[in-house]
Amino acid sequence: MAKKSKAAATNQIAVIGLGRFGSSLALELVDTDHEVLGIDINESVVQSYSTQITQTVQADATSPEALAEIDIQNFERVVVAIGENIEASILTASLLLQIGIKEIWAKADTAAHGRILKQIGVHHVVFPEHDMGKRIAHQVGGDQLDYVEIDEGFVMAKTAAAKSFAGKSLTELAIRRKHGVIVVATSHANISYEAATPETVIDADDWMIVAGPKKAVDEFCQIR
Repeated sequence: MAKKSKAAATNQIAVIGLGRFGSSLALELVDTDHEVLGIDINESVVQSYSTQITQTVQADATSPEALAEIDIQNFERVVVAIGENIEASILTASLLLQIGIKEIWAKADTAAHGRILKQIGVHHVVFPEHDMGKRIAHQVGGDQLDYVEIDEGFVMAKTAAAKSFAGKSLTELAIRRKHGVIVVATSHANISYEAATPETVIDADDWMIVAGPKKAVDEFCQIR
């Protein structure tokens, strides 16, 4: 039988919906030392993850009684990973808001779905496929090896150091003043990263992690 949580600690995270996104998220949280309660309406899905996720339970998250039964109110952070069933996603998120969950993350499959989730008060709405598409686009474009949007209009990217930077320190390069981005870390030959300091000297084979406004980062990553 799948394990049930009757007294979840406030530092645990509940993930509702163990489809591709929800299960991947739950497993990664477990791998990073979080305690996770995985919830799904499908008993066979719950059973399949019962040995990989801290706790699993079969429940209909659109039912107030079911949520009360698993003590969902004891969780400060809950992820609604229900995507295709938009009605169930919105109803579940609404119930969690009524219960008073402090931090709700919800997956949205469409712009309209996301707009409704935001309108009812969900704290964080994510668009996994849309966000991944944007991230891959920057890699395919060739200017950045990796790209993450931290907030609207503010991004972090991994890029090859320009040849003109070789042999110069970050103080000499004055990257923030000239280009409007911050160098967060550097890696020589893509082996290991070290936090950047004003004294960091850039070598020809270095990679740089930079952060800043999207336009500034995009332009900086094109410098060769």
